[in-house]
Amino acid sequence: MNHALLTRLVEELAEASARVAAGPVARADDLAALRAEVERAFDLERPLAPEEALARAARLLENHGVQVTHPRYFGLFNPSVRDVAVAAEALVAAYNPQLAARSHAPAAIEMERCALAALARVLGLPEDATATFTVGGAEANLQGVLCALSRVPGWARAGVAALPGPPVVYASAESHHSLVKIVRACGLGEDALRRVAVDARFALDPAALERAIASDRAAGRSPLAVVATAGTTGAGAIDPLDAIAEVASREGAWLHVDAAYGGTAALSPRLRPALAGIERADSVTWDAHKWLSVPLGAGMFFCRHPGAVARAFGVSTSYMPASGDPLQDPFTSSMQWSRRASGVKVLLALAELGLPGWAPVVERMAALGDQLRARLRAARWSIRNETPLPVVCATPPGPDDRIGPVIAEVQRGGRAWVSEVALPGGVSAVRACVTSFRTTEEDVVALVEELERARRAVA
Repeated sequence: MNHALLTRLVEELAEASARVAAGPVARADDLAALRAEVERAFDLERPLAPEEALARAARLLENHGVQVTHPRYFGLFNPSVRDVAVAAEALVAAYNPQLAARSHAPAAIEMERCALAALARVLGLPEDATATFTVGGAEANLQGVLCALSRVPGWARAGVAALPGPPVVYASAESHHSLVKIVRACGLGEDALRRVAVDARFALDPAALERAIASDRAAGRSPLAVVATAGTTGAGAIDPLDAIAEVASREGAWLHVDAAYGGTAALSPRLRPALAGIERADSVTWDAHKWLSVPLGAGMFFCRHPGAVARAFGVSTSYMPASGDPLQDPFTSSMQWSRRASGVKVLLALAELGLPGWAPVVERMAALGDQLRARLRAARWSIRNETPLPVVCATPPGPDDRIGPVIAEVQRGGRAWVSEVALPGGVSAVRACVTSFRTTEEDVVALVEELERARRAVA
C-alpha cells in the first residue's frame, strides 16, 4: 500500500469533522463554475500524484455541497457518521470482499449476519427470520413487494399473468414515493398502488384502509400487500402498526413495514412502544445509514418467512460457488449479486456502544426534537405535526406564503439548514430534523435564532 497516500487520507479524515463544523452548512454554487473547477483539478490527459488527487477531491467535497454531517444540518435523514464506521468502510475497501457467495467471504457474511440477527431480535422477529443488507430503503421496499408476490402460485414463472385479479398495494398518502417506482418495476403499474387517507397525525387510518380493501374486492381486485410506515419522510408520522396488522391479517395481505428511519426507535425503551406491532410484520425495511449514523448505503431488509425469500430470489448457476442453501448466499437471497460488505460498518457501530448504549444516543436526539418544538412554540411558531421522533414541522406567525422565502434565507445564511415540506391539507411548513449525534442544545438554539432572523428579514 502507498503509505504516503494513506497518511494523507488519515490526516484528511481526522480533520474532516472539525472543518465541516467550523464552516457553513451549505454554500451557493454555480454549476458551470463548479464543473470548470473540477475539470481544472482533474485534467485526465495528465497523470496526477495520488496524494495530490486525494487532496483536491477533499477540498471539492468540503467546499461544495450541503454538509449533511454538520451538527446544524436539520434536513433529510442524512446523519453525521461515526468514526468507527468510516474506518470500517476503509477496511472493507482494502480487503474488497465479494459478498455474492458465502464461500468467497465467509467472515464478512458472518459479520453482517451478526448485526442483522441482533437487530431482528430488537424488532421482535422470530429466530428463523432472514435478513440482508441493501443499497437503501427503496431496494428493501422492493424486496418486500417481491416477497409478497412470491406467495402467488406460478408467479415466479408467469409473473403478473399468474395473479388471480388486478393486484393492489396499499400505503398511506404520506408513504415513500419509492413505492411508485416499485409497482412500475414489478410490472404491477401505478394503478396497483392505492394511497389510503391519513388521520390528523398524518398516519394511515385503519378504517380507511378497510374501506379501500372492501371497495377493491367488490371491484374484483386482489389485495396483495399493505405497506405501513414507521417514520414518514415528511412529518415523521408512525402508522398504527398493530391496528394495520389486524386488518392485513384478516384480509390475507402481506404486511411490510417501511421503518427506514423510525426503526432505530426500537433501540430506545422510551420510544419502542411507538413501534408496537412491528413484530407482526411479514417484512421490514430499516436503514442503518439514517439514524444509526453510518455512511451510505446501508439499507436492511428483514423477512419472517424464509420460504418467501427463497422463492423470490433463489437462482442457480454453474459459475457461482454456491453453498447449496439458498439462504446462505447473498446472491440467492436478495436482489443484488456482486456487492460490497456494507454490514461491517454497521456491526462496528453497534459494537462500539453495545445495543444498550444506543438507547441514550437515540433518546438524546429525540429530546432535542422536543426542545426544538418548545422553543419554536415560545417564539409563537405553530407545530404542525405530532410524532415522538425528532422531526419538527412548523409554521411562523403571520402569512403562510412566507415559508419558501424564510427557508431560502436560512439556507443562504449558511448557519443552519432546513427544508420545506407540503403537509396534508395544503399546509406548507418548515421541516427540521435532528439527524446528527453531534447536535447539541446550543445548535437547536442557533436554529431557532436563524429561523427568527429569516422570518424578520422577509417580513
